[in-house]
Amino acid sequence: MAPVNEDWEERTAAAWAGFDDYEEERAADFRAVIDALVAELPADSPLGPFEQACAWDSTGHSDKAVPLYREALARGLSGYKGRRARIQLSSSLRNIGQADEGVKLLTPELVAPSDELDDAVRACLALCLADLGREREGLALVIGALAPHLPRYQRSMANYARLLVEPGPAAD
Repeated sequence: MAPVNEDWEERTAAAWAGFDDYEEERAADFRAVIDALVAELPADSPLGPFEQACAWDSTGHSDKAVPLYREALARGLSGYKGRRARIQLSSSLRNIGQADEGVKLLTPELVAPSDELDDAVRACLALCLADLGREREGLALVIGALAPHLPRYQRSMANYARLLVEPGPAAD
């Protein structure tokens, strides 16, 4: 992936920082800001479709975001932004009724190198699982993700999460 200069990154971050300033009826204006930034990138940059996917997704158009996330990943988007793209793609897939694809996309992320996105992976995967009628698995993921953040009961909650999906002795 070709490097992007710091100025571009700062302007892109500033655009996203101002996202909430755009009211719903001005969503196209926000997407135009992102499109202008993307136009500065090399034509084959994976960042272009990623940023555009994020803009479509954030303005309520998961259906338009899905092919752009896929394109960004196909162009080699990797690392932190690649992981973000997989999380966001799976969420968008869920939103358009393709939760099974979201599960396939995120399941490998459970064993990927750990980072600050781990809980987002589990939360999004839990939503996909719930849409597929696999609520106990989803709940286990969410409780497992929450357990380390609790001031107490971490071990108990982690065990309860595991027991939601592992067969165990029958309760009396």
